[in-house]
Amino acid sequence: MTATDIPAPAPVPAAPAHGELHGPVLAWFEQHARDLPWRRPDAGAWGVMVSEFMLQQTPVSRVLPVYEQWLARWPRPADLAAEAPGEAVRAWGRLGYPRRALRLHGAAVAIAERHGGDVPDDHAQLLALPGVGEYTAAAVASFAYGQRHAVLDTNVRRVFARSVTGVQYPPNATTAAERRLARALLPGDASTAARWAAASMELGALVCTARNEECGRCPIASRCAWRLAGKPAHDGPPRRGQTYAGTDRQVRGKLLAVLREAVAPVPQAALDAVWDEPVQRARALDGLVADGLVEPLDGGLYRLPLA
Repeated sequence: MTATDIPAPAPVPAAPAHGELHGPVLAWFEQHARDLPWRRPDAGAWGVMVSEFMLQQTPVSRVLPVYEQWLARWPRPADLAAEAPGEAVRAWGRLGYPRRALRLHGAAVAIAERHGGDVPDDHAQLLALPGVGEYTAAAVASFAYGQRHAVLDTNVRRVFARSVTGVQYPPNATTAAERRLARALLPGDASTAARWAAASMELGALVCTARNEECGRCPIASRCAWRLAGKPAHDGPPRRGQTYAGTDRQVRGKLLAVLREAVAPVPQAALDAVWDEPVQRARALDGLVADGLVEPLDGGLYRLPLA
């Protein structure tokens, strides 16, 4: 066989032009978007902000009941700001990562003090709020105010990695290249860009999932660079969540559960009863105190923070 007889390698499929993705994804979203309370017109910017805090690392099914109770109790930022931060921790329940409750309370206080009780529509002002980072500021500005911002959560990053970059999973942390790609993919019209942000996020949540992706249901499967390349395997699977049983996170959750149920300061003995191993229990309690989630009092008593 001569060199001329050796078949040339198959060409790598070209990534789709950016504009080719918008129409199919937006049309799919119109048909398949979930009816979630924070997407409804009456949710307002505060409802959107609350949802974004709660949905971080937490599935929709767990967030829904807590979200409804939260908005019924605190329909405006000023309502939450008027209460002790410990009440936010109490109402957070078992959503996990309870420092988010303190950060949301801090954001509510700042909104009440700096913005007359209204969630600001300016991206820079949103970013200046306690507990609000790059993603949350962009999400609130987009979903609540219909602005044009790149909204990059894990689901969106995975959709872009596969459909445009041609890799199975995005990097562990958001890169400058991903931000450039997300900005390049934004439709020019602000309201369309806001819908695109929600639609691409929903596509990653429902179809282009981390495992068991459903390409047969995907509106851009015929354009997806990763699928057209034969779905080359990533160096490794996406990171699995940390185990929970026996960890300090579990101990912290048990300690907080006692304090959330209490109407008065709790003695050390009541906290000791929830976990047998004293070193781990003490470490978990010290961590809760250091994080501002628990306030120690004289006499070996503990409570949720009042300030």
